[in-house]
Amino acid sequence: MAKTIHSMIRVLDEKRSVEFYSKAFDLQVADRLDFESFTLVYLSNSEQEFELELTINKGRTDAYNLGDGYGHLAVSVTDIDAEHKRITALGYNPKDIVEFERDGTLIAKFFFIKDPDGYDIEVLQRHGRFK
Repeated sequence: MAKTIHSMIRVLDEKRSVEFYSKAFDLQVADRLDFESFTLVYLSNSEQEFELELTINKGRTDAYNLGDGYGHLAVSVTDIDAEHKRITALGYNPKDIVEFERDGTLIAKFFFIKDPDGYDIEVLQRHGRFK
Protein backbone atom coordinates (compact mmCIF):
# COMPACT_ATOMS: atom_id res chain seq x y z
CA MET A 1 0.00 0.00 0.00
CA ALA A 2 1.29 3.47 -0.87
CA LYS A 3 2.01 5.95 1.92
CA THR A 4 1.82 9.70 1.30
CA ILE A 5 5.13 11.23 2.45
CA HIS A 6 5.41 14.76 1.07
CA SER A 7 4.12 17.43 -1.26
CA MET A 8 6.44 19.85 -3.08
CA ILE A 9 6.00 23.50 -3.97
CA ARG A 10 8.47 25.89 -5.61
CA VAL A 11 9.21 29.07 -3.67
CA LEU A 12 11.33 32.14 -4.39
CA ASP A 13 12.68 33.06 -0.97
CA GLU A 14 13.73 30.23 1.35
CA LYS A 15 13.97 32.35 4.50
CA ARG A 16 10.58 34.02 3.94
CA SER A 17 8.83 30.70 3.25
CA VAL A 18 10.44 28.83 6.17
CA GLU A 19 9.47 31.69 8.50
CA PHE A 20 5.87 31.71 7.22
CA TYR A 21 5.36 27.95 7.59
CA SER A 22 7.04 27.95 11.00
CA LYS A 23 4.93 30.79 12.39
CA ALA A 24 1.66 29.87 10.72
CA PHE A 25 1.72 26.06 11.09
CA ASP A 26 4.61 25.17 13.40
CA LEU A 27 6.43 23.39 10.58
CA GLN A 28 10.17 23.21 11.21
CA VAL A 29 13.08 22.32 8.95
CA ALA A 30 13.53 18.55 9.13
CA ASP A 31 16.19 18.45 6.44
CA ARG A 32 17.88 20.78 3.97
CA LEU A 33 19.70 19.55 0.86
CA ASP A 34 21.72 22.12 -1.05
CA PHE A 35 22.69 21.49 -4.67
CA GLU A 36 24.42 23.61 -7.30
CA SER A 37 21.26 24.94 -8.95
CA PHE A 38 18.56 24.33 -6.32
CA THR A 39 17.89 23.69 -2.63
CA LEU A 40 15.35 21.31 -1.11
CA VAL A 41 13.94 22.09 2.34
CA TYR A 42 11.71 19.54 4.09
CA LEU A 43 9.32 20.89 6.71
CA SER A 44 7.42 18.86 9.29
CA ASN A 45 6.25 18.80 12.90
CA SER A 46 5.49 16.23 15.59
CA GLU A 47 1.83 15.90 14.51
CA GLN A 48 2.61 13.63 11.55
CA GLU A 49 5.28 12.15 9.31
CA PHE A 50 4.04 13.97 6.18
CA GLU A 51 6.40 16.72 5.00
CA LEU A 52 6.13 19.83 2.87
CA GLU A 53 9.07 20.06 0.48
CA LEU A 54 10.10 23.55 -0.57
CA THR A 55 12.15 23.73 -3.76
CA ILE A 56 14.20 26.88 -4.23
CA ASN A 57 15.65 27.22 -7.74
CA LYS A 58 18.76 29.38 -7.42
CA GLY A 59 18.82 32.50 -9.55
CA ARG A 60 15.06 32.56 -10.05
CA THR A 61 13.59 36.03 -9.49
CA ASP A 62 10.24 35.86 -11.27
CA ALA A 63 7.20 34.62 -9.37
CA TYR A 64 5.99 31.15 -10.34
CA ASN A 65 2.83 30.86 -12.39
CA LEU A 66 0.59 28.75 -10.17
CA GLY A 67 -1.75 28.08 -13.07
CA ASP A 68 -5.23 26.71 -12.73
CA GLY A 69 -4.23 23.16 -11.84
CA TYR A 70 -3.04 23.80 -8.29
CA GLY A 71 -5.74 23.46 -5.65
CA HIS A 72 -4.52 23.84 -2.09
CA LEU A 73 -2.64 22.30 0.80
CA ALA A 74 -4.82 21.52 3.83
CA VAL A 75 -3.96 21.41 7.52
CA SER A 76 -6.22 20.63 10.47
CA VAL A 77 -6.26 22.36 13.85
CA THR A 78 -8.02 21.73 17.15
CA ASP A 79 -9.39 25.27 17.59
CA ILE A 80 -10.14 27.07 14.31
CA ASP A 81 -11.20 30.31 16.00
CA ALA A 82 -8.00 30.56 18.05
CA GLU A 83 -5.85 29.73 15.01
CA HIS A 84 -7.62 32.35 12.90
CA LYS A 85 -6.96 34.98 15.58
CA ARG A 86 -3.33 33.89 15.98
CA ILE A 87 -2.63 33.92 12.24
CA THR A 88 -4.37 37.29 11.88
CA ALA A 89 -2.16 38.68 14.67
CA LEU A 90 0.89 37.51 12.70
CA GLY A 91 -0.25 39.76 9.84
CA TYR A 92 -0.95 36.94 7.36
CA ASN A 93 -4.51 38.11 6.50
CA PRO A 94 -6.51 34.88 6.46
CA LYS A 95 -9.93 34.90 4.82
CA ASP A 96 -13.04 34.66 7.00
CA ILE A 97 -14.01 31.39 8.67
CA VAL A 98 -16.63 29.47 6.68
CA GLU A 99 -19.03 26.82 7.96
CA PHE A 100 -19.81 24.33 5.20
CA GLU A 101 -23.03 22.39 5.78
CA ARG A 102 -25.11 19.83 3.97
CA ASP A 103 -28.74 19.22 4.94
CA GLY A 104 -28.17 21.09 8.21
CA THR A 105 -25.14 18.99 9.18
CA LEU A 106 -21.73 20.61 9.61
CA ILE A 107 -19.28 19.08 7.16
CA ALA A 108 -16.37 21.45 7.65
CA LYS A 109 -15.37 24.70 9.35
CA PHE A 110 -12.40 26.33 7.65
CA PHE A 111 -10.58 29.37 6.34
CA PHE A 112 -8.01 29.95 3.62
CA ILE A 113 -4.69 31.77 3.72
CA LYS A 114 -2.03 32.38 1.07
CA ASP A 115 1.64 31.72 1.65
CA PRO A 116 4.28 34.26 0.51
CA ASP A 117 4.33 32.76 -3.01
CA GLY A 118 0.54 32.79 -3.40
CA TYR A 119 -0.20 29.13 -2.67
CA ASP A 120 -3.60 28.57 -1.05
CA ILE A 121 -3.70 26.75 2.27
CA GLU A 122 -6.96 25.54 3.79
CA VAL A 123 -7.06 25.47 7.59
CA LEU A 124 -9.77 23.09 8.84
CA GLN A 125 -11.26 22.49 12.26
CA ARG A 126 -10.60 18.87 13.26
CA HIS A 127 -14.02 17.36 12.80
CA GLY A 128 -15.53 14.39 10.98
CA ARG A 129 -13.18 13.22 8.24
CA PHE A 130 -10.77 16.14 8.77
CA LYS A 131 -8.67 14.85 11.66
